[in-house]
Amino acid sequence: MNGKNRKDIKAGLKVSIVLKKDQSSGKLTEGVVKDILTNSPTHPHGIKVRLESGKVGRVQAIHS
Repeated sequence: MNGKNRKDIKAGLKVSIVLKKDQSSGKLTEGVVKDILTNSPTHPHGIKVRLESGKVGRVQAIHS
């Protein structure tokens, strides 16, 4: 699953996000979703979330 559909993302899921500062390099950060920040059902660059660590970025991958 990619992170473009809001319905696929729930609090407590382990995901990889790209932080704003890492968008040019594509470096991913792993963590657990705390809050979903995007209100729309889909987003072409990934749904924006806040991790439990406090970092904010767009979901690139969802880990099962």
